Amino acid sequence: MSPTLVQRGVWLVGICFVAVIAAVAIARRGDDSSDKNLPGAVAVPGTKNGYYTGRAAPYSPSADHPRTACGQPFTDRTQGVAHPVLPCGVRVYIRFHGKEVLTQVIDRGPTVPGRDFDITKALANRLDLHGPQTIQWRFAK
Repeated sequence: MSPTLVQRGVWLVGICFVAVIAAVAIARRGDDSSDKNLPGAVAVPGTKNGYYTGRAAPYSPSADHPRTACGQPFTDRTQGVAHPVLPCGVRVYIRFHGKEVLTQVIDRGPTVPGRDFDITKALANRLDLHGPQTIQWRFAK
């Protein structure tokens, strides 16, 4: 073998080792439950209960917006959230006035200053969220 292949092999073994260590650390971190009402919930640094707060408002499909930026058909029954940075498919819990739902990022947005999420009308109805509101959210494991 040439030195280049040996070096690549060493790098590959090193990367695999780091990945295994990271996976073990993440798995062990999930064993500590900081919220007794939510099994497996882990406190997020800088938060009291593992949730971030943000502003959100409902939005609906339109003739100009028949599909989401993530490629899904956007209908009156579509449930999900739009976020300007989080990748398509990222699962998040949204909590509002004692109701909590697991959903995912399906679209880009919002484009309104001061708003962190747009929530599809169907999901907003499940949460009983009307107009711009402050919500709590966290990443799903």
